[in-house]
Amino acid sequence: MSEPRRILEMNAFDNRQGGAGPVARRLDNLGAASVLFYRAPIEMVSAQGAWMVAVDGTRYLDFYNNVPSVGHSHPEVVAAVSRQIATLNTHTRYLVAGVDTYLEALKARLPSALSNVVLTCSGSEANDLAMRVARQVSGAGGFVVTETAYHGNTALVTEASPSALKRTAPPAHVVTVPAPGREAYGDDIAGGFARAIRAAMAELDARGIGTAALLADSIFSSDGIFADPPGFLRPAVEAVQAAGGLYIADEVQPGFARTGSAFWGYARHGVAPDIVTMGKPMGNGFPMAGMAARPEHLAAFCEDTGYFNTFGGNPVACAAGLAVLRVIEEEGLQDNAQRVGARLKSDLEEIAARAPRVAAVRGAGLFLGVDLCAPDAPGTPDAAFTVQVIDAMRDAGVLIGAAGRYGATLKLRPPLCLSQAEADRFTEAFAGAVLP
Repeated sequence: MSEPRRILEMNAFDNRQGGAGPVARRLDNLGAASVLFYRAPIEMVSAQGAWMVAVDGTRYLDFYNNVPSVGHSHPEVVAAVSRQIATLNTHTRYLVAGVDTYLEALKARLPSALSNVVLTCSGSEANDLAMRVARQVSGAGGFVVTETAYHGNTALVTEASPSALKRTAPPAHVVTVPAPGREAYGDDIAGGFARAIRAAMAELDARGIGTAALLADSIFSSDGIFADPPGFLRPAVEAVQAAGGLYIADEVQPGFARTGSAFWGYARHGVAPDIVTMGKPMGNGFPMAGMAARPEHLAAFCEDTGYFNTFGGNPVACAAGLAVLRVIEEEGLQDNAQRVGARLKSDLEEIAARAPRVAAVRGAGLFLGVDLCAPDAPGTPDAAFTVQVIDAMRDAGVLIGAAGRYGATLKLRPPLCLSQAEADRFTEAFAGAVLP
């Protein structure tokens, strides 16, 4: 039987083996906190579009990280950041028109009820603030998350990130439920997931804690990418809200047009979040994040707790964020995610039909998951084979990562500017790695 894997153990260099050259330098500087991709780490020197370049000149197609969402080193984002930092960059306690211009452009993409946006520097900060607001508004202290969720690395958010906990279980105020897939819920994913959420809330009530919020990444990335059927999330969200809890939509990974059919991941499910948190792709690599909430909810929190963020919402971050929104619109990147992602998924399904060790293909837009399994055993995840595939694709010039409870799901998150030719390049490498 496969053993569960922690998020920081997946496709990672083992620091205990030490290293030489740049690896030794990094370990000397960061120690045990160093996290490097691949068993043989890569030293990168530049990137453009969907491609990264290593110090030895090797070009890699980047299907690994969703931070440069509109493409590495996008010229519009570079120009916007350069202009702003050469003009003014200060903290958030002065009026700067560009900050409010960005906030208004972002709010135009959000539900009208969520008209207050607090900008932070990281998704962890945004989720931490959202959890604190939820506790204040609901009067309860507990949270429901999926069993392999990852929501960030502050003390509070780490407790609600089971995939980050190496040796401990979540604390009493956090109850986990299985990810919304057929393995746990059969064909009734919507009903099964809602029943699991209600049972989790009952457990929090039995512990005398109550439910402050359901905190869910609407693509369930760390759980292994669960996107379908659209709408399955709605009964669970409505159950939480009916019980007085909030739904915190963690859009750090699925947001900003990545799922193709909707700008936000939660929108595919027809739900009304109480709080939306954002991060990674907002600034295309410039560190920025945010939380959108109802004014009355934020006011209730601020009555008891003073809050400010020195760097969150600084003018340079907002210039980057506004450029990202503009590029998504002008370059039609949401449509590109839908179109190229649909073709990519279809091509992967065709390969899966011929590859005994590919168990399933899931996802939406340019956010896909591919389950890998033991030979002739679709129900048995194979993390070791997954590492072999990742290494084979690296050798073919393609970067890819892992996810899921057992580390046996390939996680595909290329930049939204991915061309069809680049998608074809990926499927060629994938086929070479998995077909007998």
